[in-house]
Amino acid sequence: MKNQKPGFAHRNLPLLLLQTRERVMDRFRPILKAHDLTEQQWRIIRALLDADALEPREIGEICRLSSPSLAGMLSRMDDLGLVVRKRPAHDQRRVRVSLTAKSRAIAARIAPRVEETYRRMEAELGADLLRRLYRTLDEVLKGPSQRSAIRSGRLPQVLHQPIRRPEGCR
Repeated sequence: MKNQKPGFAHRNLPLLLLQTRERVMDRFRPILKAHDLTEQQWRIIRALLDADALEPREIGEICRLSSPSLAGMLSRMDDLGLVVRKRPAHDQRRVRVSLTAKSRAIAARIAPRVEETYRRMEAELGADLLRRLYRTLDEVLKGPSQRSAIRSGRLPQVLHQPIRRPEGCR
């Protein structure tokens, strides 16, 4: 008897997205390695560059890191002088994480190489395709309930726009 394949009508989207992520990250890994940063550390730094300070739970959601992994990562980043964790005066139960001058300096040194990598990708793929890709990914990440709220006018347009990026950090 032959092996029968299940009758899937759709391509394996999670696998395609993972393969795409790996292909893109292959371009950035040498830059991170040259500055002794892991991919996870860089994700956290980029998230904090956009937001200034976040609670660990927010970092985990943005960077797609589990709570136990994130706790260890933040501890190591604190030991390396890359982040600082502070308790707000108004609520000692909470913790806010922000970047140090050291990590901001690393990001500033990395930014030209990262931007050059994006320019090469844009030249290879075309600016229009890259713009459509960003737009498509933003749309997928919004989720159906937010898309519906935006279309109906229940959610202001400004609340679903991509996070602004500081000059020189994309």
